[in-house]
Amino acid sequence: MARWLLHVDLDQFQAAVEFRRRPELRGLPVIVGGHGDPDEPRKVVTCASYPARAFGVRAGMPLRTARSKCPEGVFLPLDQEAYADASDEVMTLLRTFPGRVEVWGWDEAFLAVDTDDPERIAQDVRGAVAGLALGCSIGIGDNKLTAKLATGFAKPTGKSSAVPEAALGAASGIFRLTAADWTEVMAPRPTDALWGIGGRIAARLAALGIRTVGDLMAADPRRLAAEFGPNTGPYLRVLGHGKGDTDVTVDPRPPVGRSKSETFPRDLTDPSDIRAQVARLAADVATEVAAEGRIAGRVSVTVRTSSFATHSKQEKLPEPTIDVSRIVQIALRIIDRFELNRPVRLVGVRLEFVRR
Repeated sequence: MARWLLHVDLDQFQAAVEFRRRPELRGLPVIVGGHGDPDEPRKVVTCASYPARAFGVRAGMPLRTARSKCPEGVFLPLDQEAYADASDEVMTLLRTFPGRVEVWGWDEAFLAVDTDDPERIAQDVRGAVAGLALGCSIGIGDNKLTAKLATGFAKPTGKSSAVPEAALGAASGIFRLTAADWTEVMAPRPTDALWGIGGRIAARLAALGIRTVGDLMAADPRRLAAEFGPNTGPYLRVLGHGKGDTDVTVDPRPPVGRSKSETFPRDLTDPSDIRAQVARLAADVATEVAAEGRIAGRVSVTVRTSSFATHSKQEKLPEPTIDVSRIVQIALRIIDRFELNRPVRLVGVRLEFVRR
């Protein structure tokens, strides 16, 4: 039997969790973000239901912009605890299937299975998730890259209509992409259709005359290395050929740190106010770290100004500690190293753990 990678992606996840407890919202343009108040400044959309997306609402968009695009939208506050609980339900369910599960966040995971019929397993997974009153799309691939990209075609608002009929998956919500049909499906598409290539890299590739995945497949690796470096350049060409990782890590990756940040409703200009916010965030995150029994070895502070310039400074602790007051003291010493000559939009404090 062959080894297949299934990428399970929960559809409109946060909105779907809201539908479970408020079924009357199904089919409506639901927008989740902030405290559910579109007048709240500097809060962004974290999830938009498919009807809301039809109006042009997208994750990361300011709530005010979302309301201007979708005045009839139903705005709901972010409920992280509810989404985490629902995610745990799904991931526990996935582990009941034969194979190995690697969790990638609240709403997605890879499932590695040995089978001659990956579509059947995908259909079974979708049916089981539907039993939780949630929905999912599943991409099937011969590695993580192809599986992840396949999910985009499987989505209810995906790109399946632009894919040759022979390449379509066996069922709605399921799509298979492998080396066998990689060129047919992906070669005509822009380079930023690839997982791992964003707008900036795509623009640099375009400056070299490399605009499509097909162009990238045919690109000279020496030219790519000269432009992007000896490691990144050849790696981009590997992506262009649809090659990717096949390893699935079951054990969660150990956290290396914890951070807290806050974007303020109004920019801060008074240094004493900025220091007070840094002290509060440092105390909060230090208290959480201490409660987990972890030890901090480094403190960093991040400042984002009104111009969106973002800078971080850090300091290694002379001795690892879980002393909250000591960590606050270090954080305040770090913020004093900043030239606060512009209004401050955001501050954040991060503690890096000492490895045991």
